[in-house]
Amino acid sequence: MLTKKQVDEIREHLDKAQNPVFFFDNDPDGLCSFLILRRFIGRGRGVPIKSFPSMTDTYFRKVSEFKADYIFILDKPVVSEEFFKEAEKINIPVVWIDHHIVDKEKIPSLVSYYNPLFNKIKTEEPVTALCYQVSERREDLWLACTGSFSDHFLPEFYPDFEKEYPELVLKSKHIQDILYKSSLGKIIKIFSYGLSDRTTNVNNMLKFLIDARGPYDVLNENKENYSFHKRFKQTLSKYNKILSKAISSGKDSSKILFFRYSGELSISGNLANELKYIFPDKIICVAYVKGIKVNISMRGEKVRDIFLKAFEGLESATGGGHENAVGGQMNIKELDKFEENLRKIVG
Repeated sequence: MLTKKQVDEIREHLDKAQNPVFFFDNDPDGLCSFLILRRFIGRGRGVPIKSFPSMTDTYFRKVSEFKADYIFILDKPVVSEEFFKEAEKINIPVVWIDHHIVDKEKIPSLVSYYNPLFNKIKTEEPVTALCYQVSERREDLWLACTGSFSDHFLPEFYPDFEKEYPELVLKSKHIQDILYKSSLGKIIKIFSYGLSDRTTNVNNMLKFLIDARGPYDVLNENKENYSFHKRFKQTLSKYNKILSKAISSGKDSSKILFFRYSGELSISGNLANELKYIFPDKIICVAYVKGIKVNISMRGEKVRDIFLKAFEGLESATGGGHENAVGGQMNIKELDKFEENLRKIVG
């Protein structure tokens, strides 16, 4: 959790920001983090970060485009030095809220950085939970739970959500059961697939969610949310076909499930999460190939150490993340070597 001092400081930044821009990671945790803060102060623009693994300086043009007076970065572990140099040129305040393992020494002094991993009592709640701690808006409890569960985290305020929306959850306290078998899990998928749509549709979804009164505004299809429901249905159909192939490839005695795929859907993280649910005893590695680039998502017990060791000697490989969930990127030429390294390490 954030300390009281940190919460007060973030609230002060939000109060000062008259026209902020919120850059957030392109997943439900990032999205819900933005929505909670945006709904809290009633102003600001949101920009999902699709570059991976780093937030590049190309996004800085949005600061000028929106004539922003404050920058907030949410749930993004890596931001390019060039982005901060641009911020320094115009002396604009930058507030960065995160929960990933990073090298704090590399964070510029101009940035107000908040991460409970660096507090005396270290915790790693999703950024959604941290933003909810800042806002304390009961009407956004559903967003706080959506973002937290999307990051496989059971928040302390979940019992309140169970009481308020019992029909959206299961009796099970197993996070994966709720993710893949409940209506709350459906909302997470709607958000995730909606973020992968065209920019115009993503912006329309953001506008809709800023004013949404609750989870049923998302679940019940109508003319206002038709576009992202359509995206959800189309993507789910394609996703299930890819998932079926991945499941087939995992039905062996190997300790690792290594699955490669290509095409228009960049959903390696979603696949890795669900495959880990289906094959809890395996190390999961999903490689999404697009052109010469490969996005890697891995899940498993202490997988971060395995992941970084397998990267050794690969010039193009970058990435990182949490102890049991990581992501990275590399050139297609090094993918075979990465898989070879991985299988040697895992055995």
